[in-house]
Amino acid sequence: MNLKVDIAGVTLNNPIIAGSGTFGFGVEMSKFYDLHLLGGLASKAVTLHKRDGNPSPRIAEVTSGILNAVGLQNPGVDGFLAEELPRMKTYGTRIIVNVAGSTEEEYVAVLEKLQGSGIDMVELNISCPNVKQGAMAFGTSPESVASITRLCKKACDVPLMVKLTPNVTDIVAIAQAAEQAGADALSLINTLTGMAVDVKTRRPILANITGGMSGPAIKPIALRMVYQVSQAVSIPIVGMGGITSGTDVVEFLLCGANAVTVGTGNLMTPTACTDICEELRAFMQEQGVKDVNELVGALQI
Repeated sequence: MNLKVDIAGVTLNNPIIAGSGTFGFGVEMSKFYDLHLLGGLASKAVTLHKRDGNPSPRIAEVTSGILNAVGLQNPGVDGFLAEELPRMKTYGTRIIVNVAGSTEEEYVAVLEKLQGSGIDMVELNISCPNVKQGAMAFGTSPESVASITRLCKKACDVPLMVKLTPNVTDIVAIAQAAEQAGADALSLINTLTGMAVDVKTRRPILANITGGMSGPAIKPIALRMVYQVSQAVSIPIVGMGGITSGTDVVEFLLCGANAVTVGTGNLMTPTACTDICEELRAFMQEQGVKDVNELVGALQI
């Protein structure tokens, strides 16, 4: 039985990637199982300078999911290279570095520092607010997506995967803009903007007021967007959004994803990634599927 998949020339031992922002840099989760069992590990967002993140509370439980407004807390790219990356390299899995910034120049500066560091792939987080454009997210228009992708592709010495925000009117146009500007792969969907209210205090639960919604509740939206994008681009897709079981993975693969990211599931169960991988293996055994790639785009319409 083959579980290996290829994402822009990077071979993963299985299609399960631990999601950015839900797995830290792997230190805590490595206490629960050997991380070489993962297909890949996507780091927390790495920015040019150290960030302390947003004030608390910045996590809120909601129906079938969570809201987060962590604010990209991270040690900055220099701290990442000095302390976190050396540890990540000991885990024996593919390293995907999630990169974020507030200006195009910041993105490029981070990527230049990452050159030659031995990482396997970059995941470009374009849900960040562009401070030079009135704080609108980089990923909300085809023009801004094309611009940031084009610049980052030039500064990146490994495959560039662009992470798409669902908070747009036309996800297909955004995906096509990224592909045409040089993206090697796409990951989707990032979180949906939402909020939660404490009726007794009559105040928002999150100090930031709004946050990113993730978890099982968003899976139908994620599946729809992955399917639509898969019909419109020719580059690999990593699907995400509410994956908590092996059958969830199969649904994303059938809709056109080549691999998947498990995010909120890791917060629910520390061993989620390996549990899901075993469930996927069991499904394939039961259904007589010898190669996981047979499932990709095999949805019958």
